[in-house]
Amino acid sequence: MLSPEARDALDELVRRDDPSILGLVLSGSAARGMATERSDVDVFVVRAAQGEERPRKSAAIDEIPDAIVDLEDVSPYGTPGWWGRWAYAYAEVLRDDAGGRITAAVRRLALVDSAEQRAILIDHDRLDGSVNYAYRSLKSDRDGRAFESRLDAVESVPWLLDVVFTLAGRVRPYNKYLAWELREHPLAVPEWSAEALLPELERILAGDPAALRRTFAVVDREVRAWDATHATTHDITIGGDLIDAWGTELDLFTIR
Repeated sequence: MLSPEARDALDELVRRDDPSILGLVLSGSAARGMATERSDVDVFVVRAAQGEERPRKSAAIDEIPDAIVDLEDVSPYGTPGWWGRWAYAYAEVLRDDAGGRITAAVRRLALVDSAEQRAILIDHDRLDGSVNYAYRSLKSDRDGRAFESRLDAVESVPWLLDVVFTLAGRVRPYNKYLAWELREHPLAVPEWSAEALLPELERILAGDPAALRRTFAVVDREVRAWDATHATTHDITIGGDLIDAWGTELDLFTIR
């Protein structure tokens, strides 16, 4: 629930008579039903071009300047703008005086198309890194190095979440919103529902080798399903090929 000050500040911005403003996009906890009385309001103020405006911050509202051309420029994974893309996921477009361009741009920023999926999974090594850290954790567990096993299990989680949400065609949420997104916008894979994945992540963070093996089995299955839908030629490296390249090292992932 927003404080009265935050509600008043948002109302003032919406009513503001400023012809340079093309649109307003409500983001943050206020857009996702997670606001508390301590929450401020995050609003992207969209104009035709980026001028000298700087973010205007107060205890009640943060006005973040944005140019429509920048909003329509989809920053790929690995670039500085990538991490900001999830800020537009499930954001509320309060105003769009650009013929729908702002609404369309906001929706696009939160999605990952097939070319981006391949780039994230393969070119940026998120799939291989996920397997790698899980493998290292299992190897240390096998050799009786519990502390090292837990460290690598923890390290595997960001890579795993990148894989999970990339396969779903979504930008991975900020950690604060992970449970919220899984509950409010469920993934299609049953093992990646909030009820299944969140407890499994807790077990992985505790260094549970069985959880790593179960999770790998789901990733392996879903990557191959993605391959079957998206692979076009045998000249393109696909996820199943990458996993198969681990050869006999995959024996460590055998569910016991």
